Amino acid sequence: MTRILILDGHPDAEPARFCHALADAYASGAIAGGHEVRRIRVCDLDFPILTRREDWQGPAVPAAIVTVQQDITWAQHLVIVYPLWLGSMPARLKALFEQTFRPGYAFGQGERSIGDGRMKGRTARIIVTMGMPALFFRGFYLSHSLEALRRNILAFVGIGPTRSSLVGNVEGLDDVALQRWLDKVAGLGRRAR
Repeated sequence: MTRILILDGHPDAEPARFCHALADAYASGAIAGGHEVRRIRVCDLDFPILTRREDWQGPAVPAAIVTVQQDITWAQHLVIVYPLWLGSMPARLKALFEQTFRPGYAFGQGERSIGDGRMKGRTARIIVTMGMPALFFRGFYLSHSLEALRRNILAFVGIGPTRSSLVGNVEGLDDVALQRWLDKVAGLGRRAR
């Protein structure tokens, strides 16, 4: 049994968003596989965006963020699902990472190199949906936002290895292709991958 935290990073609560369906599919698969699952939906959280270094380094952590930190501490495997917006993750998801991975929680005051963070021992799966073909995102854009999340955020705090799934051309997929993706992600959940 693996303790899995699913972070649904779509900031829009509209149920029709495919990211929500992917998060649901992973959760269903994980539960069917005998894993323990907790979920966080960015669209349901109320927290301020950091605008000053002093706030990021300060001891005052919003209540919603304390809960996120507790869930990450509990988890052995993180699943992060988000839509590609203007070449990156939505601002609300980035703001969540900034609030959550603070000095004193994710790394000590003096720790500043990749992999020295306090989140060691956790793995991750990143699932990104996008309007463009995934091959174009990989080839032309070099998976920029995915690599920034993997290297500059997750690896920095010690999370790894990180695997990824890219769902390209999501608006152009028919029902059969969308279902194939849901089945694939449910399978990842069953295996806690």
